[in-house]
Amino acid sequence: MAVCVRAVVRVLVLQAAWALGGGQVRYSVPEEAKGGTVVGRLAQDLGLEAGEAEARRLRLVAQGRRASVEVSGASGALVVSSRLDREELCGKSAPCALRLEVLLERPLRVFHVEVEVTDINDNAPLFPAATKNLSIAELTTLPGSRFPLEGASDADIGANAQLSYTLSPSEHFALDVKSSDDGRKSLFLVLTKGLDRESLAEHRLVLTASDGGRPSLTGTVELVVSVLDANDNAPQFNQSVYKVRLPENSAEGTLVAHVGATDPDEGINHEFSFSIVSSVPAAKRDVFSIDPQTGEIRLRGPLDFEEVRLYELQIAARDRGFPPLSGHCEVVVEVLDVNDNAPEVWVTSLSVPVAEDASVGTVVALLSVSDRDSGANGRVRCAVWPPSPFGLVATFAGSYSLVLREALDRERVSEYEVEVRAEDGGAPPLRASRGLRVPVSDVNDNAPAFAQAVYTVLARENNAAGAELARLWARDPDEAGNGRVSYSVAEGGAGAGSGPGWRPASSYVSVDAESGRLWALQPLDYEELQVLQFEVRAVDAGEPPLCGNATVQLFVVDENDNAPALLPPAGGGPGPWAAGEASSSSSSAGSLWAWAAWGAPAGQVVAKIRAVDADSGYNAWLRYELWEPRGKGPFRVGLYSGEVSTARALEEADGPRQRLLIVVRDHGEPSRSATATLSVSLVEGAEAALAAAGAVSAGAGLRPAAGAEGGAAAAAAASATNVWLVVAICAVSSLFLLAVVLYGASRWAPRAAVLAGPGPATLVCASEVGSWSYSQRQSRSLCVADGAGKSDLMVFSPNCPPPPGPAPKEPPQEPPALLDTVSATRPPLAP
Repeated sequence: MAVCVRAVVRVLVLQAAWALGGGQVRYSVPEEAKGGTVVGRLAQDLGLEAGEAEARRLRLVAQGRRASVEVSGASGALVVSSRLDREELCGKSAPCALRLEVLLERPLRVFHVEVEVTDINDNAPLFPAATKNLSIAELTTLPGSRFPLEGASDADIGANAQLSYTLSPSEHFALDVKSSDDGRKSLFLVLTKGLDRESLAEHRLVLTASDGGRPSLTGTVELVVSVLDANDNAPQFNQSVYKVRLPENSAEGTLVAHVGATDPDEGINHEFSFSIVSSVPAAKRDVFSIDPQTGEIRLRGPLDFEEVRLYELQIAARDRGFPPLSGHCEVVVEVLDVNDNAPEVWVTSLSVPVAEDASVGTVVALLSVSDRDSGANGRVRCAVWPPSPFGLVATFAGSYSLVLREALDRERVSEYEVEVRAEDGGAPPLRASRGLRVPVSDVNDNAPAFAQAVYTVLARENNAAGAELARLWARDPDEAGNGRVSYSVAEGGAGAGSGPGWRPASSYVSVDAESGRLWALQPLDYEELQVLQFEVRAVDAGEPPLCGNATVQLFVVDENDNAPALLPPAGGGPGPWAAGEASSSSSSAGSLWAWAAWGAPAGQVVAKIRAVDADSGYNAWLRYELWEPRGKGPFRVGLYSGEVSTARALEEADGPRQRLLIVVRDHGEPSRSATATLSVSLVEGAEAALAAAGAVSAGAGLRPAAGAEGGAAAAAAASATNVWLVVAICAVSSLFLLAVVLYGASRWAPRAAVLAGPGPATLVCASEVGSWSYSQRQSRSLCVADGAGKSDLMVFSPNCPPPPGPAPKEPPQEPPALLDTVSATRPPLAP
């Protein structure tokens, strides 16, 4: 015990400096050191500050067997944790080294530590048996005869296992020790003096084995020598040593060796049998068997090169004489290594999951690889499958790091099944593998993307507030918050620039942040807004957030929600006099008036009705209808032009005044309409010319009557007064002068009245087909002379007799290409 205490005190640090390029620390500790014995200041030797070892979790990584040492968490020292028995750990191997791996986190590093367990003399030499019986014949056994003895074994190594032998004093026997080239010792008991059984039948000797330790330990065996009579020739083997080389994978029953011996005696003394006297190691004696008659040595158990590499068998040939005599030989069996051990792969550390933006070279796992075979059979090659995106980097003998070779993309591969394959250099090679599951964690590296860059949405006007217009969807392949998309209206609006007329798109529409549902905030009005273009933004919840945009073009589809509206005369005046309702029935209308001369020919335009519809397309295409009087009246109205003209020559029988009810109707579904009442006064040609000239000079066309009945009565009274006044003057003058004056007035007065106006009327190019919406005034065609009248409704005096035959009918018109209503005056017809 004192020896062990002194050995523990002499704990030596073999090496605490880094080996060049190897990163390895070496220590030594004697076996049987007490638990808690400090092997080395590991944290200090690794260059760690005080307290850093515990903070960075300095620890050992086991590699398949008990290490018997551990790292003290507080001090970072390497201490003995359990009993250290060099003979149990390494057997007869020298040196006995524990190869350890030390892990240090933040950052992750691995260090290799080698602890050599030094031998102390804790095992005394041990003989196979406490007593050895020998039989030696008297007389026939001559002095100098040699009898082999089985030596002792010592589990220690080195000087502690160097044995020396002594024999107790005897006048008949001596000990002879032979050393072979490989250091093995053979013991022989030598007879120095002839034996006499009658004087002493049994000799008891003590053979002592002493090792080279300090202090030396000893072991003894008692030799009991029985003296026999008669048989004086022992069997002799053909050779004293048989050497055999046997592969470790040899099958049971394999012939190991065939030994032979001869005995010159005769009879029963000539007969002998073979036996295995002893073996080294003694625990493996049952591995071999020998046929007692033939001397064939065969294999009875498995061989393992990694456990025992050399067997020494002592073979005896014993005859049947009395006393029996024995001959001895030695069979040395060398076990040859074969590739019978597959490599072993251990994962000592695994850092998962791996972020998809991890840099190339990131260490994912640490692995250890070993093979119990030796030579080429124990050399291991490692590879990783699949070969990308990971690779192996050798960090030390038998240690590898699994590192990242290529960039990762979680959206393409979210998890890898990695297999580390190990193959030794044997023939055939043996393989082993270890599977690793490496999940990839997501980062926000994908922006939301809409299914299409531009969305075209059609919405009818007058839609309900909150109505769904469309559903937008953007895809983000990231996961969790990185792939959760929210929507918003980014920019856009209606109107010009950013002035007072501009309104943002967010005042018209909104988008649901989660579902992408686009809905209207208010009813849309085509007459206010035709196209709304804006951007919708999709933003994910990653850090930093990424976004994508899509353009939405919202087209408002027109509905027939506006009735035609009558326009005031071009010279000014109040606004439209009537407006239709949302049905096909007519509404009340304002009153308009105009003049027409008796005798006006068919087709003479007496007025023009102007109306517009705020809608567009067919909803704004207007047609004009004459409701009253129905039948064959003296007037008609152009279906699409709105021009009121004579249907035939006017006669006095038509009365002094005609009341016309005109309906303006669009082509929508359902149609909407407006009505206008036109009062046409029928007067003499001179009065008509004067009225027309007055209207032109006043800059007014058709004006609203003061009253539907009062205005007509006043006009009739004025006409009658003027007629009678002219007749009275003409009657007083003379009938002839009256006839001349009347003829001249009827022929020249209208032309003179027109020429006396503000200027001659010239040709105006205007559409004859009605009115379209204001909102689509893309193309217009208008030609107006400088002196054209400003009135929307003009009265033209007749200046030529009506042509014979019925008035021509107005052909039906197609919807016009022009998008506006233009009115104009016509010049008087040439006589």
